Order: sequence, then structure tokens, then C-alpha cells
Amino acid sequence: MVDLYNPSPPPAATSIPHTMSQTHFGYQEVPEAQKVKKVAEVFHSVASNYDVMNDLMSAGLHRLWKAFTIAQAGIRPGFKVLDIAAGTGDLTAAFAKRAGPSGQVWHTDINESMLRVGRDRMINQGLLLPTLICDAEHLPFPDNYFDRVSVAFGLRNMTHKELALAEMRRVLKPGGKLLVLEFSKVAAPLQKPYDLYSFKVLPWLGQKIADDADSYRYLAESIRMHPDQETLKSMMQEAGLERVEYFNLTAGVAALHVGAKL
Repeated sequence: MVDLYNPSPPPAATSIPHTMSQTHFGYQEVPEAQKVKKVAEVFHSVASNYDVMNDLMSAGLHRLWKAFTIAQAGIRPGFKVLDIAAGTGDLTAAFAKRAGPSGQVWHTDINESMLRVGRDRMINQGLLLPTLICDAEHLPFPDNYFDRVSVAFGLRNMTHKELALAEMRRVLKPGGKLLVLEFSKVAAPLQKPYDLYSFKVLPWLGQKIADDADSYRYLAESIRMHPDQETLKSMMQEAGLERVEYFNLTAGVAALHVGAKL
């Protein structure tokens, strides 16, 4: 197992330059550098209660969404898999069991607190996997390396989503697939009750369970600021992915996007 460390960024040729500007943190407009810090604070705060809160917030539905993602991934023995924003490692562990001892599954996240929780949990399951702190916008892996790349509930927190998607495609082998599981735009008839739940119940749960209402208020806001299903599909196509399709889960509360590198 590779211990937690901060890798050097890849050569500049793999990066797309961005000038410093404003971006959104939930409904706030903040400098880009400040967003990175604020998102880190959110996940440092929620790491220890993350799984309990996921079960409560989604009434366990997140487990069904992840099971569907695992099935769509089609991991086979010997596959190389990169799990980005892997956090507490639900998908990472499932991928590793399917890739087997001949495979290689990387557990990565930009947030050290989340990564440590996931690493410790997988060690308790007898899974010793390479675990790495890294930024999805600057992946420290060679071109054409992975059979599958996955990111679950992490893309919406990335400042330059188009750069992260381009990096994910870069590290995929030809014939490989990218899977993006993320909260999305709910069906219109559910919009009002979903808003009430998101902005009233979620912060209340966050305060009661994790003593942190603000982080869960940010969660609700960040979902509303994330691209809808068709927009994300277009972004993946613009990043060079092909055969992009998406599956609405629980009336669009979440959606799984799948694209291939041909």
C-alpha cells in the first residue's frame, strides 16, 4: 500500500491553464483559491460522520445508486481502476473485490480526513490498496493507464470540472470508461418537496447528528449549482468522451453518466 502523500503535479503539458477568477461555493461567489479551502473545511468537518449521514439523508438509497454504478462499471479481474473523490471507499472496495489480486485499484481523494477514514475502513476489511491524496484536475498518472475511472459525489465540488473531466479521459485506456455518479436535477413534480427537504431537513440533520448545519446547507446549495443531466453529458462529450449516456436514479435525485474513450 502506498501511504498518504502529496504527489508532484504532472508535467505542464497535461494541464490547461486558468486565470484566477471567481467561482461559486454553494450560492456564494468566492475566489477560486478560497473555494478549495472552503470545500476542504466541509469534508474535514463531516468525515467522521459521513457514512451515517449518507444513510440518513438518502434513507439508504445511496447504497442502491452505488450498486447500480458497480454493475455498470463491469469490472473484470486484472482491471486497473481509479476511484476519484473516493472518500470512505465504498466503491473502491467493491471495485477491488471484482478486479481481484491481479488488478490494481487506486483509492484517491483531495481531502486527507476523508481518505484516512476510507483507508482505515478498508484495512479493517483486509483490503490493502494504494491510497493517494491527489487533485482530480492534475492527476499524477500516465496517459492511457486505467480501464475504468470513477467519481461519485465529487465532481460538483471541483472548481474546473471541464479540466477534471479532460484529465479523467487522459488517464483512461482506449476502450476504457468513465463513470460519474452525482446528485442531479430532480423531476419537476418533486422539486418543491425536494427543496423543502434539502434546505430545512438536511441542515437540521447535520446539526443534530454531526453538530454542523453549515456543511449540509452547502451540500444542498452545491447540488443546485451543479450542471443538470444534459449539460453534464455535453461537458463529457466536449472533454472527448464518446457514447455518453446517463441514467436517472430516484427520479433524478442522482444520475449516473457513463462515457467511453475510443
